[in-house]
Amino acid sequence: MMQLLEPLDWDAMAGKFDDDPDHGLRDPEVRAAWAERLAGWLPEGCCDVVDLGCGTGSMSLLAAERGHRVTGVDSAPRMLELARRKLVGRDAEFLLGDAAEPPVAAGAYDVVFARHVLWMLPDVGAVLARWVSLLRPGGRLVLVEGVWGEVSPAGIPAARLVDALAPLVADVRREPLSADARLWGREVADERYAVVGVT
Repeated sequence: MMQLLEPLDWDAMAGKFDDDPDHGLRDPEVRAAWAERLAGWLPEGCCDVVDLGCGTGSMSLLAAERGHRVTGVDSAPRMLELARRKLVGRDAEFLLGDAAEPPVAAGAYDVVFARHVLWMLPDVGAVLARWVSLLRPGGRLVLVEGVWGEVSPAGIPAARLVDALAPLVADVRREPLSADARLWGREVADERYAVVGVT
């Protein structure tokens, strides 16, 4: 049985958030691994990407470096402050808001991206429907999720997420990520994956 964690104080965590290898992407090998994955998930050429639950903006920065226009949304002002610093001079904006109900227009994005966010939100089906509504025709929903921990696991199993997303998009695929230690800065034994849905 999966469990949800108590709400976290993301503002309090902002100062140390990037210390985790897969958060701050400070290690060149970890950064390169995420940049490689992102290149496969995002379209070629410049497009509009919304990064929901963007945290300190590490993934937003990778997208912007590929030439994409990025809008980041997060509920923690201190996280957004750090994200803005990372992306100074880039084609990016950051908005304070709830990832479940982001303060952005429907049909305005080519990609909706969220990493380690959906598993913490209530009513996954409603959130997915809202996120799909943000996409233009042919747009992509890119979700990086997992099930963390062995004693009291928390998260969303890949099969459950694929089943929830399948009725909302024209095509959906799952990409396992656990075996690529470069992404995490270490070996991991739990379930980590990406799901990409195309409208």
